[in-house]
Amino acid sequence: MRSHITTKGLERATHRALYYSMGFLPQDLEKPLVAIVNTQNETMPGHFHLDSIAKAVREGVIAAGGTPIEFPTIGICDGIAQGNYGMHYPLASRELICDSIECMVNGHQYDAIVFVTNCDKITPGLLMAAVRLNIPSIMVSGGPMATGCFDGKEIGYTDLMAVQGEVAKGNLTLDQLGEMEREALPGCGACNLLGTANSMNFIAEALGMVLPGSTTPAATGRRLALSKETGLKIMELYQKNILPLDIITKEALENAITVDLAIGGSTNTILHLTALAHEAGIDFDINIFDEMAKKVPHLVKMKPAANGHYPVDVHYAGGITALMKHLAENGLLHTDALTVSAKTVEENVKSAQIINPEVIRSMDNPYSATGGLKLIYGNLSPEGAVCKSAAVLPEMLKHRGPARVFDQEEPAVAAIYGGKINSGDVVVVRYEGPKGGPGMREMLTATAAIVGMGLGKEVALITDGRFSGATSGAAIGHISPEAAEGGPLALVEEGDMISIDIPAGNVTLEVSEEELAKRKANWIPPVSKVKPGSYLDRYSKQVLSAMSGAVFKR
Repeated sequence: MRSHITTKGLERATHRALYYSMGFLPQDLEKPLVAIVNTQNETMPGHFHLDSIAKAVREGVIAAGGTPIEFPTIGICDGIAQGNYGMHYPLASRELICDSIECMVNGHQYDAIVFVTNCDKITPGLLMAAVRLNIPSIMVSGGPMATGCFDGKEIGYTDLMAVQGEVAKGNLTLDQLGEMEREALPGCGACNLLGTANSMNFIAEALGMVLPGSTTPAATGRRLALSKETGLKIMELYQKNILPLDIITKEALENAITVDLAIGGSTNTILHLTALAHEAGIDFDINIFDEMAKKVPHLVKMKPAANGHYPVDVHYAGGITALMKHLAENGLLHTDALTVSAKTVEENVKSAQIINPEVIRSMDNPYSATGGLKLIYGNLSPEGAVCKSAAVLPEMLKHRGPARVFDQEEPAVAAIYGGKINSGDVVVVRYEGPKGGPGMREMLTATAAIVGMGLGKEVALITDGRFSGATSGAAIGHISPEAAEGGPLALVEEGDMISIDIPAGNVTLEVSEEELAKRKANWIPPVSKVKPGSYLDRYSKQVLSAMSGAVFKR
């Protein structure tokens, strides 16, 4: 056992004494020491209840003959950080989370790890730590939030965002909005939409890093039972020496992409799966998303997509496990891939079934014949960009209009709510990339403003920033190279015509090469907005482009 480095031998008397001072028994130190990375905190509903999840995990570990040792890591709520200075930090925190777990696990020489997670950048940070450390590991999430209800109708996070525009237009009062605020998010769990939190937790099942049942709702006994099963299972993984790099392979990543495309997951998943492949040392070409999208149809539509379902609806329709079985039956999954159940994908899904074919559609009745994510290239994004095509209205799949240029999100939002954006415009928000932000802020407030002001069928948005899974509309992000590195986005001027063709995967700035060269010669790099020596300052100096997964230089 790794932990014997710290618990065995004459020279380890003080080490053992430190454990005894905390109430451990000598026999506890004879057992495998299992780290429980509990990301519980009181900053967000997805993590608020994770102490109960971790407690159930502990019970499983103890019952299976291990000694659980729990420690925390940070976790930032994208929702609370949204639309303000705080949004510089969530993506940047992913690397910090991964590094901190490396420090804790290697510093104490634990034998195995259970990761307790639920939201946005935390889940990918934990996955990256798992492959970096490569000791027996398993993950369990806190599960998706229940659906809210207001005035007899279902309501959730994205519905609440849409009505903000109604208040701005005077069609709804602040008091009415306040009533809806108290009902939209009814309790603990990852927010009730296909944001990055639920996207990552669902595709973690496809990766093979969580036990089947990723859609199990947060506030249920079944979620606690799944957590206890996770604690039991880590001991089997330890005994069989099944490691993360045995599970997270190129085939597993392809399974994750397949499920991601079939559900139309958050565009952030492209960032995180690319970063995970990088951390695992797997040869990975980001264009695989487009290649696979040609054969993987969009089968599940969840909010924020128009007329989308809520996450709990997908659970009661059979869940990700049933979707995976259907994809497997149609030859779209690597069914021999190993998972943390110590079984293959084929074994995991064999008893699953689709209960509601209106929620989880079949291959012969898809929402679209191609997957819900799209890579976008062109003279404005020569290294690539991304779009959640599943959330784009048909009339906006192709668009041409004049650029309305903003160097940050805040003035863009003010212009939208101020009625200064016109039908047909293309809102450009730049200097929000990984380096330029720094931290690659989400543009959810801007896209929500466009939809809320009734411009969702008339206005597009492009940015070197990124989007929340809650984003809908003709929104293209991750423009690379970013403006702060002198990419073409930095050269766009007010009124330039921009044409977008999402099905063809193209965005074009209708300005001649000669004119762009002149602008580039006169371009002045922006002055850093952050305090020298701060984490964001160090982050901006190390981070690579969005299309690399926004990973650090090696």
